Amino acid sequence: MEFAMSVSWVVVGLLAGWLAGIVMKDGGYGLIGDLLLGLFGSVAAGWIFWALGVSAGPGLFPTVFVAFFGAVIVIVAQRKVWAHA
Repeated sequence: MEFAMSVSWVVVGLLAGWLAGIVMKDGGYGLIGDLLLGLFGSVAAGWIFWALGVSAGPGLFPTVFVAFFGAVIVIVAQRKVWAHA
């Protein structure tokens, strides 16, 4: 796993968490919680793709796509499934 790829997963995950916190006002854990959920989702998706040997393709854009996809999945799941009262 390349260092630049890992850094892009972290950056995109933080951005996805921040954007989800803005767009989806209800059910979040605040700015820090949303950032952490986005970070977790992006790194998890990147690791899963890497472990399965699936390559999104060379370059920054495919890496950003995988990271954003993972971040959004985790944030949406948190908002729909694990929403707190």
